[in-house]
Amino acid sequence: MSLNLRIALGCTEAIIDDDGGLKRFYHVADILTRYFNINFTHKEDDFDTIDWTFSFRGHQLILHYNIYTGISLYPSKTKDADKAENNAVAELANSLEHKLNHDDAYRHTA
Repeated sequence: MSLNLRIALGCTEAIIDDDGGLKRFYHVADILTRYFNINFTHKEDDFDTIDWTFSFRGHQLILHYNIYTGISLYPSKTKDADKAENNAVAELANSLEHKLNHDDAYRHTA
């Protein structure tokens, strides 16, 4: 996994996996729950998109999945997100990247 940050939504969006499927989305959600003590407070599941809201260090973020664009993280306020919320996305994405890379390496050697 290689972390990519973009600002196309008007906020910082961390692309976790631009080719990730549903199985990968649930794996990311599981890592967030187990290792980062994330509790998802609102879940919207549509035909081709999933948005799960959670709090990270006092900021409302979204774990997003779309069958066409993959898996990403971004602030729930999108265009109205402030610097602290955008920084929280980047910080969590960096930590998540390390955990996913570790898990992926372990899977390939096990």
